[in-house]
Order: sequence, then structure tokens, then C-alpha cells
Amino acid sequence: MIEYENLAKLNAPFFKEFERSFKKTLDSGWYILGKQVDTFEQNFAQYIGVNYGVGVASGLDALTLALKAFGFDKNAEVIVPSNTYIATIIAIIQAGLKPILVEPDVVTYNINPNQIEEKITHKTKAILVVHLYGKSCEMTPIMDICNTHNLKLIEDCAQSHGATYKGKKTGSFGDFGCFSFYPTKNLGALGDGGMVVCNDQELSNKIKQLRNYGSSEKYHNEVIGFNSRLDEVQAGFLSIKLQYLDEINRHKRMLADVYFENLSKNFIVPIVNQDFFDVYHIFTIRHNKRDELRKYLLNQGVQAEIHYPVAPHKQKAMHGGILSGDYPISEKIHQTTLSLPISFFHTKNDVLRICKTINGFKK
Repeated sequence: MIEYENLAKLNAPFFKEFERSFKKTLDSGWYILGKQVDTFEQNFAQYIGVNYGVGVASGLDALTLALKAFGFDKNAEVIVPSNTYIATIIAIIQAGLKPILVEPDVVTYNINPNQIEEKITHKTKAILVVHLYGKSCEMTPIMDICNTHNLKLIEDCAQSHGATYKGKKTGSFGDFGCFSFYPTKNLGALGDGGMVVCNDQELSNKIKQLRNYGSSEKYHNEVIGFNSRLDEVQAGFLSIKLQYLDEINRHKRMLADVYFENLSKNFIVPIVNQDFFDVYHIFTIRHNKRDELRKYLLNQGVQAEIHYPVAPHKQKAMHGGILSGDYPISEKIHQTTLSLPISFFHTKNDVLRICKTINGFKK
């Protein structure tokens, strides 16, 4: 069986370094917001190409705190792609704001810049882009729209660690870049974790305040905040893996090239463009008989996943007027996408076998 993912195998090359890091943290006696977090915040911000990084408990919290930091009026509108993972929508709602959905480009799967302006109203305060599957959004027109309409820009970079657009890393374009370090990410922890990055010291300090009960000084609470802090142990692990992130991304790009070279024309594969450096957190193909294809692959010893089977506006949690409207492009993507194995532990031979197997699907 070729597994879709195996976190033990993925992390095996780092185990000895993890053990040394864990012992160092254990022996230090300092387990919350210590040197490990400080070091990782600085190193990750430098890697992205920004001035500041603030570690938080998860990618969802990174988005929520970033939105809260602006102090928007309740029910202010935030534009967001209609086919994102539900966490992006939840963050907007948890921040007391209203998500306004915009359809994606059916080729890139990212928000379609040409459809954004028609959704802007006097209540619109921000655009929240999502760099889905490891491909950057088309940032030049999006930034132009933000500048024209005086909108804040937040980047959901949960799936795009190291991805670039015109040579610039995702997370460095907007007012905030928000990252998840969920274990399956290209830069994944051994538990939950997240980061907010930015270039503005005042905004950075606001996130630090919000993550720690609304406090900048112990026992003095200036605002109503959260308990959302990146753990010292996880920060130590992430500092180690950050040193290998470019290698991880190169490996995944190599596996993607094997797919491109060997998959038959019966499947829609990700688009490649010289302006984009894709890191393939997920390698997704599309096929009209997706569910049958997935079952066929499993019977042949290949695990594949679906990211994501249900569009956000179809989720039960979003009923009752929270999300409304028709989003046919989003639904088409959700109904036809299938994610193929592309982990750091997979080999070229694994992918060749997958290609040979999938090309045998005749329906």
C-alpha cells in the first residue's frame, strides 16, 4: 500500500535532532514563550522576508488574531475565496466579521482577481486571500485592488510555506501573513501551531498582546485577548525542520514533475507558470468520476484524499444565512478534485507506480 501520508516516516530523518531539542527544552524548565519560540519567530520571519513573526497556537488562531488586530466594526465585510478550507471562513466569523465569497479561477483554484471588485461595498474592509495547495495567488492585481479601495490584505499561507510569486514569498505581500504548522504541512510540527508575520512593529505587538490574554505586561490586560501561544517544544521542532524546508519543497517539486511527465491526458493536472514557484503541499488532479477513481486506486493499493469534499457554503454550520448564494465553480472543484501522494517520504518509484496505476483507470 502506498499511503497518502505517514507522519512517522515523514519526520524520521529529524528524530535525533528532535530528541536533543526536546531534552534541551525539558532541562531548561521554561515551557511557555521562551527562547525556542523567540528563535523560531525570528528565523521564520527572516525566511519569509519580513520583519516580525509571532507564534500562536494554530493556523486558525493566526487568522482570527490577525483580523481582530485591525479593530474592524462588527459585521464589516471580508472578501474570501469560495473554495477555501472552512478554517478561513471560521476565522472571519470568530472575529465578528462577515465573509463575502468570491469564486476561484477554475485553472489555478485560487481567488479570481477579476471577480473581486464586483463584491466590494462600503462595508468591505479587507481581502483575505488563500494560497491553496501550495500555489501563490496572483498578487499584483489583488494588491492593486487593495490600494485602490484602501483595503487591508491578509494572506492565508497555511499551505504555501516557501511558495513565491514573481520571486517574493507568500506571507510577505499583505499586512499580515498567517501560517499553520499542522503536522501535514510542508513545515509541520508534531502538534498544532501557527504564526502571524508582518512588517509593522505596532501590528506585531498587537498580535503578541492578543495571543496572551490581551496583556503586554503581566497581570495587566489592556484588551480582551486569547490564550493562543506557540509551544516551546513545538517551536524547537519547527526550528529544526525550517533548516530543511527548502529541501522538503525541492523533493515535493521533483515528485510533482514525475506526475507531470507520466500522468495521462485523461486527468486535469495543476497549471505551471513561470511567475509562480509552487511547493505542492497538495498535488491535486481533477476527474469527473473522482469518487470512482479514488475507490479504484484504493483497490490497487494507492491511498488518495479529497481536499475538500464539501464547499464552505454547503456546510451545515454555514446554513441560516451565514453563507448564501450559488458558487458553481467552487462546487465543480470540490466535486472533482483528488489529492495524490506527495509527501517528503515518498520516492520517485512510488510516484511512477501511482502514475502507472492511475493511467489504467478507463472510466
